[in-house]
Amino acid sequence: MKRSVIPSVILSFCLLFFNSYANAQMLRLPDGNTNYKCKTGRLVGATNIDITWNAPGVKGREGKIWGTDVAPYGFTVLGFGSNTASPWRAGADECTNISFSTDVTINGKLLAAGKYAFFIALYPDSCILIFNKNINEWGSYFYKSEMDVLRVTAYQQKEQKESKERLEYNFSKQTNNSVEVSLDWERWRIPFKVEVDLTATTLAYIKSQMSGAAGFDPPSLESAATWCLQNNVNTEEALNWINSAGDPNLGGLSSFKTLSVKAGLLEKLNRKEEAGKIMTAAFEKATVNDIHNYGRQLLNQNKVKEAVEIFEMNYKKFNGAWPTSAGLMRGYSAQGDLKKALEYANKAVTDAPTPEVKKIMVAAAETLSKGKSL
Repeated sequence: MKRSVIPSVILSFCLLFFNSYANAQMLRLPDGNTNYKCKTGRLVGATNIDITWNAPGVKGREGKIWGTDVAPYGFTVLGFGSNTASPWRAGADECTNISFSTDVTINGKLLAAGKYAFFIALYPDSCILIFNKNINEWGSYFYKSEMDVLRVTAYQQKEQKESKERLEYNFSKQTNNSVEVSLDWERWRIPFKVEVDLTATTLAYIKSQMSGAAGFDPPSLESAATWCLQNNVNTEEALNWINSAGDPNLGGLSSFKTLSVKAGLLEKLNRKEEAGKIMTAAFEKATVNDIHNYGRQLLNQNKVKEAVEIFEMNYKKFNGAWPTSAGLMRGYSAQGDLKKALEYANKAVTDAPTPEVKKIMVAAAETLSKGKSL
């Protein structure tokens, strides 16, 4: 007797139906209650910071967010198959991710470059920020503390004037080497400071570019070498870069800028005699503005005596042409000789090439006439 195939067909159909139904439950259609999928970022020096998160809404729950099942305090067993005490996911749905393209410090503690799941263990008056290696989990249901890379304390600011309906990550108080990142939701703000080693990260960024097409481009080579000279780092390699910047085979020229940067690097390497000869050659190629700007650089480095010598040489070489009088005005003022500074300030007023510049020179002369240095 042959076995009927009908029950097998029915069973297969049922399994297909239930599997399709189960999969359909994962489908998320756009509506007003959807958690917004968000991304933000910021460049600090040469460091990229990127954050992705799903933003829940307050939805009428103001005063019922923090320390509740919406954003629970401490570490909580969340259920739904998870038996591990977990921190808050710092967002909704998938875990919040934050990445740093270079090493950084978070509230003073070192964190290596990389991409991390970001969780927060909330407490009434403080928080523990958690950076974890498992970036693909759903929320924090499958959180594993052994995958934590960094934990650091932060302090929330409560009772903000404006209630944020949707959870946001924001950047503020940025400097050359730091920025404050904050999670803002409802009336809480949870800030933390991200800092970078600006010199080390910028140098690494420059080196990565110099190993590519920029390593054959004279202006790029000159800029890289100039940055190293100004920051007193990577001097030997920078000397190679500036030599290449002046290489005619690459289309480079031995300009005042390339030669003066080379002289500066040689000085750093204690090759003073060679540096002096190169600087002499640089001055022979220099325009009046080249020398003026070089003197201003020396003033910025607080090398007042050397700056005054450069301004005097420029004035003599170009027979008092603009802006040599303005240079001497600033040089003598920095030296404390306000009488001489005022003399050249008055000449600078007369020689000023535009009404805008003349206005600046008049203001400088007035300051000096009152016995005040610039």
